[in-house]
Amino acid sequence: MKTFTAYIEWDSETKLYVGIVPGIPGAHTQGATLDELKANLKEVLELCLEDYGDSLEDLPQFVGLQQIEVAV
Repeated sequence: MKTFTAYIEWDSETKLYVGIVPGIPGAHTQGATLDELKANLKEVLELCLEDYGDSLEDLPQFVGLQQIEVAV
């Protein structure tokens, strides 16, 4: 069992939650509810991880988020 962190946004245009697992190519999806998004993320993450096989230690590791301030 391995735990991953997902970055979640609300898309006001599509009215959907969008989730991305940083560092895992292709691990992104959407859902109408947070529960649906979580189920979809689990499914897509399992599919993406099949490509890695036994080398899960080689996966990129999520470190964190930073807030960057810019003048607008």
